[in-house]
Amino acid sequence: MGFLKSSSILFSALVTGSLMISGSALAAENVNLPKTIAMTAYGTGSGGYTQMVSIGNLLKNEYGVSVRILPGENDVSRMTPLRTGRVPMCACGIASYYGSEGVLMFAGKEWGPQPIRVIATSTASFGLGLAVAGDLDVKTPADLKGKKVSYIRGDDANNLGTEAYLAFGGLTWDDVKKVEFPGYARTFDGVVAGQSDTAFTMTVTPVAQQLAASPRGVTWPTLDPDDKEGWERLRAVAPYFQSHQVTSAAGLGEGEMWQGATYPYPILVSNADEKSGLAGSLVKVLIEDYDKFKDAAPGNAGYALENQNMQWVIPFHDEVVAYYKEIGHWTEQMQTHQDRLVERQDILQKTWKAYTAGNPPEDDDAFRKGWMEARAKALEAAGMNPVFR
Repeated sequence: MGFLKSSSILFSALVTGSLMISGSALAAENVNLPKTIAMTAYGTGSGGYTQMVSIGNLLKNEYGVSVRILPGENDVSRMTPLRTGRVPMCACGIASYYGSEGVLMFAGKEWGPQPIRVIATSTASFGLGLAVAGDLDVKTPADLKGKKVSYIRGDDANNLGTEAYLAFGGLTWDDVKKVEFPGYARTFDGVVAGQSDTAFTMTVTPVAQQLAASPRGVTWPTLDPDDKEGWERLRAVAPYFQSHQVTSAAGLGEGEMWQGATYPYPILVSNADEKSGLAGSLVKVLIEDYDKFKDAAPGNAGYALENQNMQWVIPFHDEVVAYYKEIGHWTEQMQTHQDRLVERQDILQKTWKAYTAGNPPEDDDAFRKGWMEARAKALEAAGMNPVFR
């Protein structure tokens, strides 16, 4: 983890800086975008990066806007430029939620809860779940009891995903045989070799496809959308998951569907104090120009208006709320949810300021422990679930 080395890696993923407004007709009215947009995203070759390139092509062709992408290989390198104001936007993963909550890798002295706001998300045909060896009789997460379950050292997002699936089945790590691996790809090697039986992943990744083609094959445990208790247990661990009918997954035949779960990827976020008009104009372009880019990259279909989760775990940017109100796609229920999320962020920000101003421990582990205790106490006092402890 760490900072991106220098501005020399800041490059245009699409074109050089000579591509400015060139007289092309605007595709939508009242769009106020800067001539150049800098942003961070996952590394080159990732799905999120590819999507940003395709959206950048749309912005170039329709609005004369150049998009420059800083590819970051980990969560800190993607979110640091956003925190410092070097870029106004990040095409992040679920770490944006961890950042807004000030937990896991963001519970240290140098971070704390971040004032992150959503511009738009992509929820496409793929899912996120436990790829289970197909030679086992695993139909639901409850069937994982006693099985060998992968745990990745230093990978909070994947491990929490696995833990959430176990919770859906009424299980914990104590009910399975935890098998530790040093990295994500190694978990799939372990499943193929018989060292483990599971690996948490996006359903369309090459490693999942490789497992499907191996002698063990692959299966995806079903998450019944009507199992309210199961979903309550899952969301108590990872509230960012949502039920999803997955049609793109390793091992699925044409026309087949897996009833599982997902969360958005990528998640386009900015800071709450980003007031340039970028957030409102960009969401307007993504919604109103959707037909122009929906087929340009895998996953772009996830930006459709009907695929936006209007009551998720991170509040929308104020400009985005204003746009949804303008087009009549905002309800009182959505506003109530938004207000509660903003209140949660405010509580976290105030608690962090009070904690760091109150002579907290110098030791990193003690600092984190003290912060997590203060955080949980403040949220519980407001009637909110801390989720992380």
